Amino acid sequence: MTSSNINKKTGKRGEEIAVSFLKKKGYTIVEQNYRCVFGEIDIVARHRGDIVFIEVKSRKSENFGNPEEAVGFNKQRKMSQIALNYLNEKRLDDHGARFDVVAVKLLPDGNKVKLFTNAFELAY
Repeated sequence: MTSSNINKKTGKRGEEIAVSFLKKKGYTIVEQNYRCVFGEIDIVARHRGDIVFIEVKSRKSENFGNPEEAVGFNKQRKMSQIALNYLNEKRLDDHGARFDVVAVKLLPDGNKVKLFTNAFELAY
């Protein structure tokens, strides 16, 4: 199995865990893997009246730092473009929106999930 396939499998498993975790926290999942010309957002959900754009980052070890550290400025800018496209496409411009990050560690002694609510502001 190539490292790309392993990464995809890790990402998919992390997203499944994140969806279950978010539902328990009261999120309503609207879409998964929303794609447009600007790229893809892992999860679009509703929570407390807001449209929430969620990036899921998963790691199988702690060798490369914490998963949430992988959501740098370029990723934030890309997510912002996708979110604006989504809101426009779905005619939801008048709704509150935010960006959350779910960090999933798939460790031998059990999975660890952390939610970062309002993780960053709209980035241009």
